[in-house]
Amino acid sequence: MSAALRGAAPLTSRTVFAAAHVVADPHADTTPDGPAVLDWDATLAFRHHLWSHGLGVAEAMDTAQRGMGLDWATAGELIRRSAAEARSVGGRIACGVGTDQLPPTGAGLPAVRDAYEEQLALVEEAGGQPILMASRQLAAAASGPDAYRELYGGLLRQSSDPVILHWLGPMFDPALEGYWGSADLDAATETFLQIIAEYPDKVDGVKVSLLDADREVRLRRRLPDGVRCYTGDDFHYPELIAGDQQGFSHALLGIFDPLAPLAAEAVRLLDTGDTAAFHKVLDPTVELSRHLFEAPTRYYKTGVVLLAWLAGHQSHFTMAGGLQSARSLPHLQRAYELADGLGLFPDPELARARMAKLTAVLGGDA
Repeated sequence: MSAALRGAAPLTSRTVFAAAHVVADPHADTTPDGPAVLDWDATLAFRHHLWSHGLGVAEAMDTAQRGMGLDWATAGELIRRSAAEARSVGGRIACGVGTDQLPPTGAGLPAVRDAYEEQLALVEEAGGQPILMASRQLAAAASGPDAYRELYGGLLRQSSDPVILHWLGPMFDPALEGYWGSADLDAATETFLQIIAEYPDKVDGVKVSLLDADREVRLRRRLPDGVRCYTGDDFHYPELIAGDQQGFSHALLGIFDPLAPLAAEAVRLLDTGDTAAFHKVLDPTVELSRHLFEAPTRYYKTGVVLLAWLAGHQSHFTMAGGLQSARSLPHLQRAYELADGLGLFPDPELARARMAKLTAVLGGDA
């Protein structure tokens, strides 16, 4: 399958964000638990790559290693720089608002609220659309659903523009177990929907990352009119984006970082009403996505950055926090094989040569 675009026309039938990775500075003298040091030119160039295909950029999210190598100070700078680049090309950008300037545990609810407000103010000042991310600190401090209702209600009341609410499941971050006040997903869903129903004019949409297509569809059908569902399901995204007679999901996906050309082409086909052609382009990518996001799912970023290196978007395979070591050589080799089969590499020979070098370094001489 060719990954070539037919053109960079805007996407019309779906709103599509790719959650973008960051490019570490390979020459920085840092440690896995030290502050992130980024290669700003390569990081921002990749955002231009996504915009050039007509995709929006979801900035400073899980794919950018928030809480797994990207500290808040660097994330704040990333948001400012990326938002400025978005303005320069008319690109769409939404940015993660969290509480990761706080220690992992021990923060009370007032501190969690203040942290959210600080980040919300920065994103709004930068000109990005806020994405209220799930908070480890809130999960640790909240005693039940009422804490979530009160805190999120306060944030929504003060937000200048409609935000995206983010529900990230524990498969992506174990510290988020029991989010919305209950480990029972049905009960958590009710709290989530109650918050949205109270402030529908302040919620542009919800990003659901539970890897449960049926649950997402049920939730999607209960959203107030005008509130979008952005799928974050990296296992079932073609069927969720295509939708059914009762609706569809938009997209905010980490897998669309490496899949940008194919994702954009598929949605353009959907724009014409050709659902069969959409599936023909996007369905074959699911095997790669399921491989990259296999358990432990939170380490999917390693495969995403590998593919960016192999595709020529960056000159190295170093990651913030040393996360390039989080996946095995066989896992990385299979990721290369699947991506190559999809035609994702603009220069297949460059990708082959880089993968051979990595195999020699990690696997030793044959």
